[in-house]
Amino acid sequence: MKWITRSHVHVDRVACPWLITRFVDNEAEFLFVPKNQIEIVARETGALPFDAPDVELGHHEGRCSFESIMLKYGLTDPGLVRLSRIVHAADVAADIDSDPIARGLEAIATGFSLRFPNDMENLLQQFEVYDALYAWCRLQATN
Repeated sequence: MKWITRSHVHVDRVACPWLITRFVDNEAEFLFVPKNQIEIVARETGALPFDAPDVELGHHEGRCSFESIMLKYGLTDPGLVRLSRIVHAADVAADIDSDPIARGLEAIATGFSLRFPNDMENLLQQFEVYDALYAWCRLQATN
């Protein structure tokens, strides 16, 4: 399936493709476009929009897009729940200090954006970070 979001990925727009690929759609194809083109390109391609204004898989009722995807697809794994708190805090500026890992994840996202301005390359590089962070979260959830 095709998925679409805003270009210039950062925390939520990296975490969501990781979540989608690992737990929802292992054959996902991602499109990155300017915010004002999401609706048009989604209609033309049939891509499912996420982390964009006024879409189901976006920010709603205090949730970040990662949390909205977890809710939509019934993802309740304790490691993912722990990871969702980190992603939320790193993505929602007002909540940055609600999790001790959040500032580090936000710094990592900024650093990867500087090193890899191409969105797809950025994702591919950061997926390893999310795999490792998820492994840590699973360990934390069992302790």
